Amino acid sequence: MTDQGMDLEGRFREQVQASISTKQALLGDPGQCLAVAQVLIEAYQRGGQMFLFGNGGSAADAQHIAAEFLGRFYLERRSLAAHALTVNTSVLTAIANDYSFDYVYARQLEGLGRPRDVAVGISTSGNAASVVHGLLRANRMGMTTVAMTGAGGGRIRDLVNYWVAVPSDDVARIQECHIMIGHIWSELVEAALFGDQAGDDQAGDDQSGAEANLPGEAVAKR
Repeated sequence: MTDQGMDLEGRFREQVQASISTKQALLGDPGQCLAVAQVLIEAYQRGGQMFLFGNGGSAADAQHIAAEFLGRFYLERRSLAAHALTVNTSVLTAIANDYSFDYVYARQLEGLGRPRDVAVGISTSGNAASVVHGLLRANRMGMTTVAMTGAGGGRIRDLVNYWVAVPSDDVARIQECHIMIGHIWSELVEAALFGDQAGDDQAGDDQSGAEANLPGEAVAKR
């Protein structure tokens, strides 16, 4: 107990249990998560790319997931094209200034996306206008569209080919599951495309395989 009477251990245990319960509920209906994994495998097999976008914590999740595909997850393998549309501040501010922030992802997809690609919009509420417009544009371009949301799904649930809903209305629980799903996609796609053996280095400490492909450069450890 703190001086103010707060039960820190009790609150900690409560939050961990809430996270576990949400993940257990998600495990009860994995269909859409598995369908998206298969979509990504097929997209990469035909030379496609993945584009991810969201706002705030969802922007961070987009960047994190893209990094797992561009770098590596468990296996030493070639890089997989994955782009977080949240990182180029000149592009974001130019589009927001000249048009509207609502179109910061749609405009990028118009210039970068192709029908063989996959667009993943991340929004805990499902109502972020910039994500809505990004997915609408991706649909018009013939891209495969995926929404990652909370339980309700908001506006984007009916705009996409695949709706991945975390069974919770708590933003923290939703975001925890979103990044877990991103990690699982990374592992499933990697295993399907490059073989289901992780070697001795699942934590990313032995860089010998990567260094062999990057002569003269030091490979940073995560």
